[in-house]
Amino acid sequence: MLWFRIPPKIFFKADCMSLALEELRGRKRAFIVTDAPLFNLGLPEKVADTLKHLDIEPEIFFEVLPDPDLTTIHKGVDRMRSFQPDIIIGVGGGSPMDAAKIMWLLYEHPNVRFQDLALRFMDIEKRVFKFPKLGEKALFVAIPTTSGTGSEVTPFAVVTDDATGQKYPIADYELTPNMAIVDPALVMTMPKKLTAYSGIDALVHAIEAIASVAATDYTNALAMEAARILCKYLPSAYTNGEHDAKAREKVHNAATLAGMSFANAFLGLCHSMAHKLGAEYHLPHGLANALLMEHIIRFNATEAPRKQAAFPQYGYPNATFRYARMAHVLGLGEGSDAEMTERLIDAFHELCTKLEIPHSIKDAGVDEKKFFANLDRLSEEAFDDQCTGTNPRYPLISEIKQLYTNAYYGENKMV
Repeated sequence: MLWFRIPPKIFFKADCMSLALEELRGRKRAFIVTDAPLFNLGLPEKVADTLKHLDIEPEIFFEVLPDPDLTTIHKGVDRMRSFQPDIIIGVGGGSPMDAAKIMWLLYEHPNVRFQDLALRFMDIEKRVFKFPKLGEKALFVAIPTTSGTGSEVTPFAVVTDDATGQKYPIADYELTPNMAIVDPALVMTMPKKLTAYSGIDALVHAIEAIASVAATDYTNALAMEAARILCKYLPSAYTNGEHDAKAREKVHNAATLAGMSFANAFLGLCHSMAHKLGAEYHLPHGLANALLMEHIIRFNATEAPRKQAAFPQYGYPNATFRYARMAHVLGLGEGSDAEMTERLIDAFHELCTKLEIPHSIKDAGVDEKKFFANLDRLSEEAFDDQCTGTNPRYPLISEIKQLYTNAYYGENKMV
């Protein structure tokens, strides 16, 4: 049986924010969660002004860090409890939206322990810890100002326990926002590096979703279209920025499409490894994914996994076939599944070159001695990451270690 969770109510046309916020009329107080750079640009204030016109009292919390941590989240929750909002609005990239999701949960259910939220599971629908129902005290609204994470339509939040330095991907459908405002007017002036890293992150979402052992016909369609749009329009969005409004809008929409896909299909080993690599060396999440994706595709395309993940939609290894289908959709020519998979890898490499993204962890500035000193630990942590379970080829820790090593030097070695 296939299941597909319907995403939140989405407003997606340019300059749609006022229309979307009109839906909130009748509520009393809105707590806006964002970060300092966006606050300094004045965007949260514009949201607050619109809310005031609707007779909704706003309060802005702008202390979210690039890697949202538990200390900041608890600080935000304390503010929420004194303000008592009936709307929570996450404004920004993935970090403010993810932080706002966990604040939402802890605000509505103060007795929940973070350690329980972070428990691993085999199936998101069947787990040891059951997430409490959300939305009884406050409506959650997500407003993305970057084109990449898809957090506005997903049940995921990535949070760092700053006491241990461990980064946790938290997943449950209760964390899915009630409303998403996907307004391309908010991303027209994104910096070039942010455009590149967030856009590549969205493309990796699509590629991992298509090969996931939990993929379905529904998620495949979303992932294929997201990848097609991103490969076509991301280079111009990066090069021309606000001077190509169409490319900006297309990339922004594609990031949300990819989000809807992996919200249901989940991700894979690339994200597992990127979570640990990025947290350890303070690399942007999209960059960490870009440095690993080519190696993961090649690893997954080996049709003889030592161990296969156990999900009902995936009766036999067919990642190569799935990658080949994506290559055909991208118009990369004709050939065998193996040949088309290599063309997909080449196309990804070429796109990273156009976006001026380095092709190895070493070139990204990670010190060689530090990298190899931490390699065993990072490999073990990546193996234990929540995203590993839906990767089409279930890895050994030794294989993850070799993949990290290949990515460090940018080498293509058999794993």
